Amino acid sequence: MSLFKNLLAGGIVASVASITAMGTANADTWRYAFEEAMDEVQGKYAQKFKEVIEANSDHEIQLFPYGTLGESADIMEQAQAGILQFVDQSPGFTGALIPEAQVFFVPYLLPDNEEELFEFFRTSKAVNEMFPKLYAEQGLELLTMFPEGEVGITTQEPISSPEDFDQVKVRVMTNPLLVESYKAFGATPTPLPWGEVYGALQTGIIQGQENPTFYILSNKLYEVSEHLTYIGHNNFTTAVMANQDFYQGLSDADKEVVQKATDEAFEYILEYQKGQTQASIDGIKEAKPDYTITVLEDEKRQPFRDAAAQVEEAFIEMTGDSGKGLLEQFKADLEAVKK
Repeated sequence: MSLFKNLLAGGIVASVASITAMGTANADTWRYAFEEAMDEVQGKYAQKFKEVIEANSDHEIQLFPYGTLGESADIMEQAQAGILQFVDQSPGFTGALIPEAQVFFVPYLLPDNEEELFEFFRTSKAVNEMFPKLYAEQGLELLTMFPEGEVGITTQEPISSPEDFDQVKVRVMTNPLLVESYKAFGATPTPLPWGEVYGALQTGIIQGQENPTFYILSNKLYEVSEHLTYIGHNNFTTAVMANQDFYQGLSDADKEVVQKATDEAFEYILEYQKGQTQASIDGIKEAKPDYTITVLEDEKRQPFRDAAAQVEEAFIEMTGDSGKGLLEQFKADLEAVKK
């Protein structure tokens, strides 16, 4: 391990030790970690959640943005252990813990119409009734799930068909279904921790990665790529959870405050996202005027859609009857929104 990594690890351990000690001394402080920076979508949601909690109770929320307490796996472990009261983590990372959560990575499942997408998350029985039971089995109280924006793919060479992905190494989260998706698309999926992605793109270890547009802009991924392509395959989703023992131990009044903060922050973050993708595209073009941004038309998306069928089959193989039932409910909820 390098000196830097030793220092980083030492800092994380010290941070965890200090918040553990603080939790013992001050029960009114609740700790909330998330996977993004304060000025990104998860950070904006967390700040609104904090605002509502603190305006309606005597509790204080302490926020820990990405990197403060380690990588995604670290903050999930801390939430399950009760060191953190709240955690925001993508189902992409939770997939190893809750395989059914990988349903969000079945390509072309979520609608690309923004209003339909938002209404799905508001009303879905799969999201709001079935998923909480699965999270509860892992000691987690699922408070809400919400979308963060259409996923774009950055690459060194232009992409307009699965053939263009041949021998292209695309970074993916450590998520089995996402690996299957990029195999189906013709690429070579390469799981990497987020902290290594920029350098790996810069040195050519990988040639591509996927993320919502705001994240590509804020993390300057356009600096180490030449093309951004939207094939319409997904919208990044995240989940806000509480440690279940902590949540179940709350008074009814505190549970009401947490629910109020969850609901208000949910509506706030949906409104916040409107127009965000275009604004981020404009920001990328301003920073790098010769950067190529392409939205594939339906005809060129069709081969990718065709490949999605085998990914859905892989999801059912991975998750069995539980995943199959959830996927069927997922589709029924989507149909209800479209009607």
